[in-house]
Amino acid sequence: MRRTFTLPTFLLLAFSGSLGTPAAVLAQTGGQTGGQAAPPHTLQLPPRAQGSTQGGSGTASRPSTVRPQGEARGNAARREPPTAGKPDARATKRPGAAAKGAAGAAAGAAAGAAGAAAGAGVLKPPAPAPAPPSEPEPAVGSVTGLPLPRFAPLRSDEVNMRAGPGTRFPIEWTYQRRDLPVEIVREFDQWRRIRDQDGTEGWVHHSNLGLGRRTFTVRGEMHTMRRRPEEDAGAVARLQPGVIGRIRACAQGSAWCEVQVGEYRGWLKRAEMFGVTADEVIGG
Repeated sequence: MRRTFTLPTFLLLAFSGSLGTPAAVLAQTGGQTGGQAAPPHTLQLPPRAQGSTQGGSGTASRPSTVRPQGEARGNAARREPPTAGKPDARATKRPGAAAKGAAGAAAGAAAGAAGAAAGAGVLKPPAPAPAPPSEPEPAVGSVTGLPLPRFAPLRSDEVNMRAGPGTRFPIEWTYQRRDLPVEIVREFDQWRRIRDQDGTEGWVHHSNLGLGRRTFTVRGEMHTMRRRPEEDAGAVARLQPGVIGRIRACAQGSAWCEVQVGEYRGWLKRAEMFGVTADEVIGG
C-alpha cells in the first residue's frame, strides 16, 4: 500500500524562500532548463602593438634590412671615382677684330654671290681657291735652337694671337686660359707661331709663353686617371674634357705620363691629353 506524506504549508513556504525564486535559481545554475542565461563577460584583448607579429591576422610591418659590415665596405669600394677639376666656364678664346671682320666679309661675299646667282637664275658653286704651297716645318727654332714643334703653357689669362709676328698685325684671337698648353711651330725674332688644340695658328709674343712648367688639357671625352700606368689599375679620378693639369713625368717609350690635377695624382695616357708629343721625355 502506498503512503503519501504531505508537508505542512508553512514548511513549503520556508523551503522555497531559502532557495529564492525559480528564475534566480536558474540564473545561478546556468539555465539548463531552457530559460535564457545571463550573458557571459566579454574579454577584451589588449590593443595589438604595431610592428612585426608572428601569427597575427593583421598586416605586419616589414623589418628593416641590416646590411653586414662586409657588404657596406664592398659598396664603398665600388664607388665611382671623384671627378677632378672643372673646365673653365669661359670660352678658351674669343675672336679678335680681324677674325670678326673676316667672318663678316665672308658672309657678305656669300650673300652677294647668292643674290647674283638668284638674279641670273643659275646657281653655280664658286671655284675653290688654289691651296698655297705648304712650307716644311723646321726641326729646330731659328732663334732659340730648341726643337720644333714643342709645347709651352700660356702665362696669362689674356693672350692675344696676331695674324703676323708684330703688333702692327691685327688680333685674330684672344686666349682666356692661363696654363693652356699650345704648340710652338715657328720662331721669328721675339715672336712665336703657335697652334692650339683646335688647330688654330697665329703669332704671340714669347713673353706670353711659360718656360719649364709643363701642362696638359684633356682631349675629346672624359678619361680616367689611374693609380699605375696600366689599363686595369685602380681609378684615382675622372677628368672632364678641357680640364687643365700638370705633367710631372713622361718616360721614354712609355704610353703613360704621371700627371696632377689639383690634389689628385696619377697616370694618364699620352693619347688622352694635349700637351706632349708621342716620344717626348719629361722629368727624370
